[in-house]
Amino acid sequence: MEKQYYVYIVTNKRNTTLYTGVTSNLARRIFEHKQKLVEGFTKRYNLDKLVYYELFKEVNDAIAREKQIKGGSRQKKIVLIEKVNPEWRDLYETFL
Repeated sequence: MEKQYYVYIVTNKRNTTLYTGVTSNLARRIFEHKQKLVEGFTKRYNLDKLVYYELFKEVNDAIAREKQIKGGSRQKKIVLIEKVNPEWRDLYETFL
């Protein structure tokens, strides 16, 4: 089985703060965010709602895309999210 990599964006209940990350196991990583298992930015700002993700076959492509998204403005991230998730639904349920 080929390894897959995800670039994802999580936010809080009010959609006021955005965090972009990369992982090889999206379901596990979002679970960790939801359960506040990892210290840091997402725990501090209560970021646990998955609103966007992209899938990659190569880790280097995923890391490059993460850097590209992180380097963009908040408005660019909002446009990216709203293209695929205009209601800002929590997409975590699609992985259960």
